Amino acid sequence: MKLIRFGAPGAEKPGIATATGNFDVSAFGEDFGEKFFETDGLSRLSKWWGEHAKNCPAIAEGTRLGSPVQRPSKIICIGLNYADHAKETNAQIPKEPIVFFKSTSSLVGPNDNLIIPRNSQKTDWEVELAVVIGKKASYVEEKDALDYIAGYSLHNDYSEREFQLERGGQWVKGKSCDSFAPLGPWLVTKEEIKDVDNLRLWLTLNGKTMQDGTTANLIFKIPFLVSYLSQFMTLLPGDVISTGTPAGVGLGMNPPLYIKAGDVIELGIDGMGTSKQTAVAYK
Repeated sequence: MKLIRFGAPGAEKPGIATATGNFDVSAFGEDFGEKFFETDGLSRLSKWWGEHAKNCPAIAEGTRLGSPVQRPSKIICIGLNYADHAKETNAQIPKEPIVFFKSTSSLVGPNDNLIIPRNSQKTDWEVELAVVIGKKASYVEEKDALDYIAGYSLHNDYSEREFQLERGGQWVKGKSCDSFAPLGPWLVTKEEIKDVDNLRLWLTLNGKTMQDGTTANLIFKIPFLVSYLSQFMTLLPGDVISTGTPAGVGLGMNPPLYIKAGDVIELGIDGMGTSKQTAVAYK
């Protein structure tokens, strides 16, 4: 299944995306949040959809999509998880995953505007594969890790590089500005992705390709990441893990290139759809 949430910000309703269009499943009676995943919501929704699909209203084309996951308890990110990205930023290949957080208030819909923060000069892009946790995970063994995954989504891990790297402290400051976590369009359940270790991911800036990579080049693979993180914190249903970005970010260019108001950023991952953000100045 491909899960969506649609409607005005803060008032999204649950839906399902199909080859013939998007459909409202509000009659199912649950949003796609922690409780939904914790109570085997994917299986229950699949069964319900099989019985009620014909009665679900179509969603009008052009309707705004929100994040396919209701605000999670945490957004966990992995830094420098592609060797080519580490090289372009003059960083060493990490011996263990670099872990940081994004504030959940940065979460927005896949096609919402990117708001360049006040006083920002170095807002940058990062196309990433996001993992959505399906059930509570603590001290999970790597061989069992896939059992704890609900599905996957497309994520743009926007970063303000001055805030992140030049202002001291943790990276979270450069990662958590409003609109810095567009997620979606879909949450794609894991059975639809046959080989998560061989997916193309790409990003363009004003129509020019900036990133074109493959998850085959992940340094730390997804089962390892789920297991690793679960040694340090309990992963709750609906939590998002953003797994890192390939080469091609603005920071790594010579000279560096950053986003300005009016720029259009488009991105996609095989099997997970595409998203598009237009940059606007903070007002």
